[in-house]
Amino acid sequence: MGSYYDNRPGGFLGRLFGNIPAGTKNIFIVNVLMFIATLINQEFMVKTFSVFFPSSYYFRIWQPVTYMFMHGGIAHIFVNMWGLLMFGSALERTIGTRKYLILYFLAGFGALLVHLGVEYIQVQQWYSSMAMGRITQETYYMNLNTPMLGASGAIYGVQVAYAMLYPNDVWMLIFPPVRMKAKWFILIFLALELYLGVTGTVEGVAHFAHLGGALVGFLLILVWKRTGRLWNNH
Repeated sequence: MGSYYDNRPGGFLGRLFGNIPAGTKNIFIVNVLMFIATLINQEFMVKTFSVFFPSSYYFRIWQPVTYMFMHGGIAHIFVNMWGLLMFGSALERTIGTRKYLILYFLAGFGALLVHLGVEYIQVQQWYSSMAMGRITQETYYMNLNTPMLGASGAIYGVQVAYAMLYPNDVWMLIFPPVRMKAKWFILIFLALELYLGVTGTVEGVAHFAHLGGALVGFLLILVWKRTGRLWNNH
């Protein structure tokens, strides 16, 4: 009679994580650990490791890195980690761990830069409104001290990079259950992010950060392709 037990080293978890490339696996683990720590002490984790506008009292020099590993809830981390495992694993196997990590973190930094650029304009508007008495000082500082957190910008960079390499790969949305080629999927989502960012239809989401991460992913793959560096170890 065949055994129902897996006697291979590591069992189920060993087989699960053994199929994930090293870079993606480590990013996933750090995100999960940071999320568990946030569940234990949300106030400390958000104030310390999310990223705040540089003029905020809560800004710290390490936040432009640590914000990429912070998430605001179960749905937030689930969607991002699903995207990381699905597209990050495939992209890392294709271009190698070194280039993958470069792309991932540069996309995260690009997302932050675009977000801060948009926020700078907003901060000037808030300050003017406060000076003219349209908003209170309390409201101004509340807006100024609103953090950004999440791996979404980096994940968008990964997804765009993957779509550039495999444009005809068929993706399926979870809801609604629609199948479409990667190139159309990405174009539709980026157009939606731009629309939502410009109109401010959905508050509490850094739409321009998503676009910044996507732009970095696009530019890096484009440059690596044109310089012949995509498929080598340099």
